[in-house]
Amino acid sequence: MKECGCDTCKQLLELENFIPARSQWIFGGDGWGYDIGYGGLDHVLASGKNVNVLVLDTEVYSNTGGQSSKSTPAGAVAKFATSGKRVRKKDLGMMAISYGYVYVAQVAMGASQAQFLNAIKEAEAYDGPSLIIAYAPCINHGLKAGMGHSQLEEKRAVECGYWHLYRYNPALEEQGKNPFSLDSKEPDWSLFQDFLKGEVRFASLQKTFPEQAQELFDRTQQFAQWRLGTYKRMAGKE
Repeated sequence: MKECGCDTCKQLLELENFIPARSQWIFGGDGWGYDIGYGGLDHVLASGKNVNVLVLDTEVYSNTGGQSSKSTPAGAVAKFATSGKRVRKKDLGMMAISYGYVYVAQVAMGASQAQFLNAIKEAEAYDGPSLIIAYAPCINHGLKAGMGHSQLEEKRAVECGYWHLYRYNPALEEQGKNPFSLDSKEPDWSLFQDFLKGEVRFASLQKTFPEQAQELFDRTQQFAQWRLGTYKRMAGKE
């Protein structure tokens, strides 16, 4: 804190430990962060300013009727993708990591509260732009277990390999350490297909387009395995 020597500044300096540092957070959904607001988000991250961003990834435009977004995974049914989305979801985290000076974390509170809190604390402590992407089941997923079990659904998503937990901290690279840490355990891929069928956005495809459903579900799993392979290489686990 700078002081000019006046009595007011001297009094403020005595209270310096009680004055919290300014914290700036921006909150948004995947429709904003992945799609219509991505240009603005990219400018903020590229600026190098000490701004924190939390993206709640519902994988669909949940607040405007459930339209498909760039975050929607292959095989999921949504408006404008009634026969199942054909291409893999956009990897917003990897795009931000490519800058090299943006803190990035992918989290799921229901899967690991400790990892989620560590990401929040590290993002807050990092002197630069931070991006946290949080998996967020929503009503458009059609959870057969009910939305009251959304935290459990997040846990199941990580256990089967549908969603992965990681943190990328550029500050570690300055210490000669690997900035990327893969926090989720090796998934049980045998649970993947059952996880998909536990949500109406996937299961409904079997009723409307049964001849294409399994092909797309297999593609969804392949994309998840491909993404995990990339994360493993970055973490030095392969």
